[in-house]
Amino acid sequence: MSSPLHGRTAVVTGASKGIGLAVVAALARAGATVIAGSRTSTPELEALAEDGAVTWVPVDLGDTRDAERLIREARGNLDILVNNVGAAPARTGGFLTVTDADWEHVLNLNLLSAVRVTRAALPLMLDAGRGAIVTVASVNATLPDPMVIDYSAGKAAVVAFSKALSKEVGPQGIRVNTVSPGPVRTDLWLAQDGVAATVSAAAGITPDDVVARAAGSTATGRFSTPEEVADLVLFLVGDQAGNITGSDMIIDGGFIPTW
Repeated sequence: MSSPLHGRTAVVTGASKGIGLAVVAALARAGATVIAGSRTSTPELEALAEDGAVTWVPVDLGDTRDAERLIREARGNLDILVNNVGAAPARTGGFLTVTDADWEHVLNLNLLSAVRVTRAALPLMLDAGRGAIVTVASVNATLPDPMVIDYSAGKAAVVAFSKALSKEVGPQGIRVNTVSPGPVRTDLWLAQDGVAATVSAAAGITPDDVVARAAGSTATGRFSTPEEVADLVLFLVGDQAGNITGSDMIIDGGFIPTW
């Protein structure tokens, strides 16, 4: 059986760990040639690059020039773009402690990085008359939380941006969707400076308690894995999703109540 994405070229941002790394691995397994952009590499990303289907490009997507340089690595042929860069600093001191610089930093990472890379990538897809763009948003886009107020606003903007763009470029054969995970077992939540550690220090409980409470808010009783999110991204960029565009796909274990 041939690989479903054989012969296609993909760009993934925020590719060194977590969801981004899982997406790179899933795309490579499906046969795509993957250009992985991130500020730093990791042993896991380097191991994927050793197989030849993955190329790491060091970039800072706060810089428009780096966004353009990342897309140039596609050598004029780009089928898939996955915007994954993001950060969610926990604002334990409340809204009044969030400065203009904090807002600018978080909106730059969560919204404008996706705008920059998409703007650089779109001409190649328009020339080809095809393409799939998936941007990783969050359940906080529709379930905003004061603990991540600037992150919530940024992810809501990403969903709106993607929906608007899907209407413009759909007639040209380009599909634009978002994926909105709930809690995922990544460094964003679990690292020493992640959400669980930051919230626990302010609340006087342990990081494990924070994780347990978040998991307990889902219907499944657990976090999603990066690989599960990557599988959803893989579906959306593939031919099986050929008539899905302008959608926000939620993968949250029932974190957002549906009853």
